[in-house]
Amino acid sequence: MKNVLFLLCLLCTNRLAWAQNVVEPSTEKHPEYSKPFPPFRIAGNLYYVGTYDLACYLIVTSDGNILINTGLAASAAIIKKNIETLGFTLSDTKILLNTQAHYDHMGAMAAIKKITGAKLIMDEGDVAAAADGGRSDYTSKGDVSFYAPVKVDRVLHNGDTVRLGDMQLTMLHHPGHTKGSCSYLFEVSDSMRKYRVLIANLPTIVTDEDFSAIPAYPNIAKDYAYTLNAMKHLTFDIWLASHANQFDLIKKHPAGSAYNPAAFMDKKAYYDEIADLQKEFDKKISGK
Repeated sequence: MKNVLFLLCLLCTNRLAWAQNVVEPSTEKHPEYSKPFPPFRIAGNLYYVGTYDLACYLIVTSDGNILINTGLAASAAIIKKNIETLGFTLSDTKILLNTQAHYDHMGAMAAIKKITGAKLIMDEGDVAAAADGGRSDYTSKGDVSFYAPVKVDRVLHNGDTVRLGDMQLTMLHHPGHTKGSCSYLFEVSDSMRKYRVLIANLPTIVTDEDFSAIPAYPNIAKDYAYTLNAMKHLTFDIWLASHANQFDLIKKHPAGSAYNPAAFMDKKAYYDEIADLQKEFDKKISGK
């Protein structure tokens, strides 16, 4: 019966999206976006519940759970199944977070919010995009939404904390990729030790236009520069990202692997990634 109700709610949300002229971009070139991946425990009470490439994270607390990112619109069923496979329930989700307001991370947000009644908490810079389904994103070219619009219940600013049960997350404002791209720092623990976890929204450049030719985002160059500098100085034990390929999920955790937090403690890979993104930004600014 629960699965039937879930499907009915999902269908109703999708119909509402269609009525609001929502057209999710084609993912034909990205089959890994919708390819299922076995859920697993990353470290302590932190779990991976996303797809082969679109990273979604579940944090289990004493007062309900936190879900970070929701993948594509069709990912709702995958996330639900992954959460249940781990022994938890989607309905226990109390807080929804995201790392960026693009369709490949927000696609199922409205549906899961409706189904669970969870509170959506987001960086101030992406609130408008969430409300109009991405129409106000600086990369948008028309009046079509890329995902079902969704209302934000609480607005975050750099350094704000999100608390639920025995967990506290610090939101880090890392704009550029979107106006409200953000990362999260928090601690989890197991029987062996505590881990300082960074879920990083890496500042990849998604526009071919010169930064000076983007009137919808006049501070884009300044924001990228700020984010790159800020991310160079973060300290952590484990790092993850918005896309699985960005932190080599498949290499670090082949499907069926045993619990191994150490696999995600490759700090050099993180700092190398930031250095490469800095070079990309410098090249963009120089026009070469």
